This record gives sequence, structure tokens and C-alpha cells, in this order.
Amino acid sequence: MNKKLLACFILLLSCLVGKSSAQTYQLAGNPVVTTGWDIVPSAVVNGDFIQLTADQISQVGGIKLNAPINLKFCDKWRVEFDFRIDGNGTTSYGRGDGFAFWYLANPPAAYTAGGGLGIPANSTGLMVGFDIFNNSTEAQMSKVHVLYGTNNTAGSNIEFNNTPGSTFHTPDLNPTQPFVGATYKHVEVLGQVDPAIPANWIISIKIDGNTVVNQSFAPSGSAVGMTQGYFGFSASTGAASARHSIKNAKIFTDKVAINQTSVSASVCPNPSTGQGTINLTTFQSQFVSNPANYTFTYSVGGTPITNPANFQFSGNTTVSVRIKDNSGLLCDNPDGKIQLTLSPFTATPATLTECNNNNAGTATYNLTLANVNEPAGSTKKFYATMANLNAGTPEITNPTAYISAAGTVYVKVTTPQGCQGSAPITLAFYPQIASQDATIESCYIDVAPTTALFNLTQANVTSATGVTKRYFKTQADALAGTNEILNPTAYIAPSSTVYVRITNVANCFVIVKITLKVLPPIYSSVLKDKIICIDAKTNLDAGPGFDSYLWSTGATTQSIQNIPPGQYWVQLKTGRCITLQTVKVNPASQPVISSIDINNTTITVNVKGGKGPFQYSLDGVKWQDSNVFTGLTRGEVTVYVKDSYNCTPIHIQITVPNLINAITPNGDNVNDVIDYSALAYKKILCLQYMTDMETNFMKRIKSETSNGTELLAEKNTDRNLLVYDHLD
Repeated sequence: MNKKLLACFILLLSCLVGKSSAQTYQLAGNPVVTTGWDIVPSAVVNGDFIQLTADQISQVGGIKLNAPINLKFCDKWRVEFDFRIDGNGTTSYGRGDGFAFWYLANPPAAYTAGGGLGIPANSTGLMVGFDIFNNSTEAQMSKVHVLYGTNNTAGSNIEFNNTPGSTFHTPDLNPTQPFVGATYKHVEVLGQVDPAIPANWIISIKIDGNTVVNQSFAPSGSAVGMTQGYFGFSASTGAASARHSIKNAKIFTDKVAINQTSVSASVCPNPSTGQGTINLTTFQSQFVSNPANYTFTYSVGGTPITNPANFQFSGNTTVSVRIKDNSGLLCDNPDGKIQLTLSPFTATPATLTECNNNNAGTATYNLTLANVNEPAGSTKKFYATMANLNAGTPEITNPTAYISAAGTVYVKVTTPQGCQGSAPITLAFYPQIASQDATIESCYIDVAPTTALFNLTQANVTSATGVTKRYFKTQADALAGTNEILNPTAYIAPSSTVYVRITNVANCFVIVKITLKVLPPIYSSVLKDKIICIDAKTNLDAGPGFDSYLWSTGATTQSIQNIPPGQYWVQLKTGRCITLQTVKVNPASQPVISSIDINNTTITVNVKGGKGPFQYSLDGVKWQDSNVFTGLTRGEVTVYVKDSYNCTPIHIQITVPNLINAITPNGDNVNDVIDYSALAYKKILCLQYMTDMETNFMKRIKSETSNGTELLAEKNTDRNLLVYDHLD
């Protein structure tokens, strides 16, 4: 069977299936959908099947595609359908004649009744008949006839066509596979190119899974070279009668689907030969996604290309590409084109953009990633200046990790054909991340006034969106991304500096500084502890300059009045911070008169405690700084002492004895006698050494007065006479 004809047959079978997918045809549905098909009476749609003839004599009917199918590029095709032949038949001829499906070069103008199974005379193409009437014996039978050629026998009866190599007739299958019956039989027809004789087709036919035909067929007559035709079914009854029906017809003739029909390439000519060289196989993935599943053949003007991996051409050329399905399920696709042009290679400028991290002024570039439109397999060399490129030195030796400021470098490209071109590569930075240093102020922590609680995330370090921020104690940590501060919303620290690493979606980053400022407690410089007299009151003033005041007394004024001794506090607000300051009003400690030294008319007052300097007085009115009083008369004296706070004076009563330790009883009225009447107010008077002195004086008086000599009392210089009140 001719490969082209077989391809047509496959396509026709696809039409039977209907267009459920590209170039797959079918007749299915209930009722059967016949769009794209021509129905020839007496064929009719009858529910889910096509009734080609009614159970009557002289019936003929058919159905065919209304457009030709080209199977030129199909190496394998497959047809499936179900048929049923039933009916009452006639007494003389029983049931007849049978039906056929075919792929004919020209659409039938008329259908033939009787043994031709509806096939017109001299039809050309592939015909497969399912014959149930033996025209030689007029007996019932079940035979399959295959003709790949021209049906030119008497009565157009393919039963009698025996063209060598182009026909085949099965034995009578009635004993095992009778065609007549109430149930449908399933037919599968597979055609494929005969690898031994590519012009032939190997036809395999199965009925209900049983192979009845399997051999190679050669095209004959006008079928040789046939590339397109019409597919259809026909049936006839002649003098007999039978109902011929088909359904579920499916024809698989899909062509390999390709992603695009045309690709193009510009090839630089070899400077020495003027020819371009290209590997055509590199375009396969542009036609299909999985090229390993297909076989590609190439040709120019019908002439096959024998070495597509190294195809040389001298001018603009169109290469035809034929794509064959290795599984043989799909027809070849001959629509691929590769448009080749010869043109000198020209490199195109390119731009590489990288991160200027932390605004360092440089970035690391991989120059090899610059797409300058170089052909595959080209070599590239990079230079800092065009002058260096022209000189060929010095070459950039680290193009995959080239550190540079924004600017331009140059690339020299050499194609596999030896063509050269150069182009600038612009080195650019991604836009800088908007950022700025920031300062955060926070009030001191009471228990640790040199520290404060900071929320680092509130620092206004950037206005950029879509960024992430990470916080570090040192700039080195921020650069390395190590030792990250994990609690940035509750960071306790003294006045110091931290760093934030801001990263955008391009993975570029910048590091900025956050200055942390602990707002210390601000105390009143005028509010001091006070000492007042124990029975006095005072005022407390925190001084001006604070935003608000709150005293422990409940007052909210700058000062409070009439404050007795005690401990107080005031909350002083400055900005958002509050400082708690305590103040004490202490009662002044009273002085104590520890002792009084009396020397006749002089007393010395000794004081302990209190705060000096002290003042002294004998009447509580006149005060002196000295603690010594002289020239005092004998008798009771009140001594007053007050401290530097001028509190109520303390006082004590004392007696000044002003003792006379010598008498002159000579009648001159001066010291004639000892007179202590001034001390009479004291109940008990302690006179130190009084008894001894009096005894001594009396003895001397007695011894001297007898001589008439004036007695002078001797002063006891090594003793003082002290007089104390008895205080019980």
C-alpha cells in the first residue's frame, strides 16, 4: 500500500471519529453528529448509529467526508468502528450484499448497487469490503476484500479484483466470525509504512480482536502517488435485503503538533570561506518540547541535508524541517522552517545591575552574564577600556567577580565561525535605599537610671517600602549579619549606638546608625533638705522650669507652704519623663548646757549638741557671742543659750556664791564679817572646802587678835569655791 494513500486512509478514519482533536475524525453521539459529513440516501441517522441501508431490496446508501484528507506524511494510521448486518433477507438471495469503507481519490458521483458494495466503477484508492454474498455461488458468506488500486472489474465487484500485490481476500469467516447478527462487531484497521518497501503499506485488520488481514500492499493503477482523498462508508443490497449499520467510527491521523512553524537565525560568515555554518539540530527544542521523542529530517529545495549538525550555506537559506513521531502514532509534520541569513556578527550593548551595598560606591559584577546577543559557543573577553580592548591587554581576569564602581567595561566576542564583535557593558547600581541616621530618646529606668527601654523599630531610618530591617550592636556585626539583636522592640541599653541593616527586594542593603539617648532624671537644683526648729514650719519650692509638679501632699504647684518637719517627695515632669525627688525637713537638734564653770563673779557656760555658733544671754534679751560672763553679783542667775537656727533658747538657773575667803574684822565695815545672806533662798548649798576654810580662819583670828594686829584673810589660790544648787 502506498505510504501516501495509507496516510490519507488514516486521516479519513480520523474524520469518522469526528473532530474531537486536530485531524481526528469520528461519527459518534446519540443521535450521531454528522457535521462535516455528507449523507447519501438511503443512509440515515438512526439514534446512535448510521443506517446505510434499510432491510429492503435495491437499497444503496453511503456517508463521506465533505473535504479531502491529505495523508502524505503519515507513517502510521489507525481506524476503529463497529458494524452490524441484520435483517430478514429474501427467500431467493437471503441477506446481501455487504458494506465497505474506503479512501478514494475522488468523491463518488454515484453509488453502485449489488456486488460493488456501493463503490462506484473505476474508483481509485484504498477499499476494504465486508462481503456477505458470494456472487459466484449465490450463497451466504463472510469475507473481507482489500484493494489498493483501481476497482475496474465487471460490475465494480472487488470480490473479483485480483491485482497481484494489491489485493487480498480472506477465507470465508462464517464458521468462526459470521458478519450477520444482531450484535455489533468491532473492527480495527492499522496501516503503516513497510520498512522493507517504503512505497507499500502493511495493513492489519482485526475483527473483535481476531486478526484477519496482516500483509504488505503495493499501490496499483492510479493509486500510485496518491496523496489525498475522501473517506467514506457505503453499502448495497441488490436483489437481496439487509440492514447495514455503523457507529463509533474513529480515525486517528493526528499530525505532530509543533510549537511554532518557523524559527530564524543570523549566522556570521567565516571570514576565510564566506560561508555560514550552523547546527540545525539546536533548533529542535523550539519546535517541540521533548525532541528526543521525535526524528527530525532537514532539506533545502527537496534535497536532504545529510549533516544537519554542521550545515554550511553561502546565502540566505530556508531549511525545511520534517518532524516524525518515533512512536508512529502521529503523522509527520513537514511545516517546520528554519530561516537562515548570513550577516556579520554585531554584539549589542548590555547592562548589568548590582547592589551598591551600604552605599560603598562599588558592586560585584559577573560580566559573563551580560547578554550581548552572542551565538552559542562564542568566547568573550572583557576589558576596562575600549583602548585596552583594541590592544588586547590588559584583560579583566576575574570577570565572574569583578568589583567596580558604576561605569562601563567592554567585551570582545568571537563566534564559533571566527567572527568578532565588541560592545559596551554598562555597570549600574540598583537605586539606593532611602535611609538616614536616627536618634531615639527614652526615659531612664528608675532602678537603673543610666539605662532606658528602647523600641528600635520606631527609629525613622527609611521611607522605603518593601524592606526588612535587622538590628545589631556594632557596625561590624551589621556588615557580617551576626549577633543580631533579637528583641528590637524592647531593647534595654545605656546611651549608646546601634546599627540597622535595611535590605530591599533586590537583596541590596544599607547600614545606618541609631543613636540611643537615655533621658536622665532632672532634679530640682533649688529643692534642698531643710533644718527648722522643731515647733516651726517652712516652705518647699522645687523651682521653675518643669512641665508639671505633683507633691506627696497632693499639691500640683511649684511650691508648698506651712510644712512641718518630715519627709516629702515631688514628681517633676520634664517632657515625657518624670523624676521623683525626695526632700527632708529635719527638726533642729537642741543644744544642751553640759556644765557651767563658776569662779566667784565669773561663769563659763559649756554647751554640747546643737549647731553653733551659739549666743548667750543672762536675760534672754541681750545676747553675746562669748560664753563667759564676768563681774556677776552673788545670787541667782538665769543663763540662756540659743543655736544658729535661732530656735527657742534653752536656759538654766545657777547661783553665783561670790565667796569671800578673807575677812578683816577691824570695825571699818569692810569685810568685817562673812555675809551669805544672798544665798539664803537656796534650801541646800554645797560649799566646797567651806568647813576647813572657816576653821582655819577662826584659828588665825584667835591667834592674831590678841596682839591687836589686823588679820588679813589669805586667799586660797589653789582651790576654787563652787556653789551648786541642789536639784532634787
